[in-house]
Amino acid sequence: MGANASSKPPVFDENADVNFDHFEILRAIGKGSFGKVCIVQKNDTKKMYAMKYMNKQKCVERNEVRNVFKELQIMQGLEHPFLVNLWYSFQDEEDMFMVVDLLLGGDLRYHLQQNVRFEEDTVKLFICELAMALDYLQGQRIIHRDMKPDNILLDEHGHVHITDFNIAAVLPDEARITTLAGTKPYMAPEMFGSRKEAGYSFAVDWWSLGVTAYELLRGRRPYHIRSSTSSKEIAHTFQTAMVTYPAAWSQEMVSLLKKLLEPDPDRRVSHLADVQRLPSMNDVNWDAVLHKRLTPGFVPSKGRLNCDPTFELEEMILESKPLHKKKKRLAKREKEIRKCDSAQTCLLREHLESVQKEFIIFNREKAQRDFTRREAGVALDHTPQEEDGQNNNL
Repeated sequence: MGANASSKPPVFDENADVNFDHFEILRAIGKGSFGKVCIVQKNDTKKMYAMKYMNKQKCVERNEVRNVFKELQIMQGLEHPFLVNLWYSFQDEEDMFMVVDLLLGGDLRYHLQQNVRFEEDTVKLFICELAMALDYLQGQRIIHRDMKPDNILLDEHGHVHITDFNIAAVLPDEARITTLAGTKPYMAPEMFGSRKEAGYSFAVDWWSLGVTAYELLRGRRPYHIRSSTSSKEIAHTFQTAMVTYPAAWSQEMVSLLKKLLEPDPDRRVSHLADVQRLPSMNDVNWDAVLHKRLTPGFVPSKGRLNCDPTFELEEMILESKPLHKKKKRLAKREKEIRKCDSAQTCLLREHLESVQKEFIIFNREKAQRDFTRREAGVALDHTPQEEDGQNNNL
């Protein structure tokens, strides 16, 4: 009798909040400074996603909570074919979770490390797809600020998708930003030196796109800049160094890269319309690009997972708080959290309670379902504004 009862599939209420129990953890595929990523399957729909989970205590200790909340808020309002789109966000006592599109083709950094050299036609299509994504973000007043091979994922067919909005910024009308943020080898000249005082705008992402495209073609970046290079040295490099282009590259590609790697942001290509007007883009069917009807020249291997296999080993063996033991750990933690052994512990608990209270819950599937019903004229059950207000900006 017990066996029969346990074999019944779980019943899902489509109006209930999505939580950790709605997913089956399949395997770990990546990690960041305070977050990890694994492949999951949603139990009711059987759809596969990537789930990023961030430890609350580590986020509090490293003062990263505000960045996580900002990233969630930005991603809730975005949906585009060449972005990694957010589907769900939820939390438990220990972690914050973001469930996003699963892209099994790996990131471009991984493929560069595998010594893949991308052909011009492939890179040209990447530029077209990424230009459409950047133009969409610009329309939403968003600067990504960290465009680089590590943050560009491939789907199984080889199309590109921008991920990681952790340091993205929302730019008010006509405003400019002066804060230094990004990965130095991909940051634009106007973010350094005397130009820094005047601030920067959307053109910085297009510079990063140019650096990325150059690196994909050549296997190294156009300037010898490292993350450890000082801002003063970087400013000097931009003033003195010249970008060299191999003779084997076509004039069309060199011309395109020069437009993206223009040091003056006012003369740099920084709108989709500017890219579309370039002679090298005369043969591009932009509607086919948008709908992914063009076949990329590089298709990731389907025979293996395109990521570092050690992530799985670390999660299961080396990780001190593995995801598959979460339920048992949370039950034990609930008893311990009530104790306040010191002022520091009490303060940490207050911060964690604040995170619990202010966390933004999101369910794109429910939002899409509700929208479809409204369009069909089906009356929706009334829910109070306090409960559903955070999903209204979709």
